[in-house]
Amino acid sequence: MPILMYHVVGTPPPDAPFPDLYVRSADFAGQLAWLRAHGYHAVSLRRVYDYWKRGYALPQRPIVLTFDDGYPEDYTNVRPLLAHRHWPGVLNLAVRNLLDGKLTVPQIRLMIRQGWEIDAHTINHSDLTTLGSTTLRHEIAGSRVWIRRRFHVPVAFFCYPSGRYDARVLAAVRAAGFLGATIEGFGPASPRDGLLTLPRIRVDGSDGVSGLAAKLGAYR
Repeated sequence: MPILMYHVVGTPPPDAPFPDLYVRSADFAGQLAWLRAHGYHAVSLRRVYDYWKRGYALPQRPIVLTFDDGYPEDYTNVRPLLAHRHWPGVLNLAVRNLLDGKLTVPQIRLMIRQGWEIDAHTINHSDLTTLGSTTLRHEIAGSRVWIRRRFHVPVAFFCYPSGRYDARVLAAVRAAGFLGATIEGFGPASPRDGLLTLPRIRVDGSDGVSGLAAKLGAYR
């Protein structure tokens, strides 16, 4: 099951510290067109989980599109392109980005109405492996509680900031009641990977359509 990992869909500013995290809008639109032309259908992580655990049906060639952190471009650039195709996105929301106004509550509510899944990416996007036990629980369980109360959605999945985790972090994610979690890995996800360490395929700004096609082709 390929799970794609995006960050910002848009043009990087001249002073962007990590410009490769930006996938230009035209490239993203081309990638979506390529996916559809090659028979892919975007689904939520919850649908994948229900397929793995309960045998529920999935469309042919399912793929999950995840967007980390929570940026204005998720609403302005990504949402319309996915809505045009009736495809869901998965927003891994760092609560601090919402509190700082990068996205707004009404924007996320509209995304939810259009089929987006909202999952937790901590509150402050901290390196979880460096935190004490109380702060670790606050970042993991607290982010789930906050999003659930504000948006009345399940928040069934977690995403580790920068893909960093250890045994203590895994235990805290499990204790918070998440069904699964995603990492920064390589290749398609399988329940054999462990539901709390599901790998994703990172999409970089330099990939374009051909790079994404090559990454997906390499993991068939």
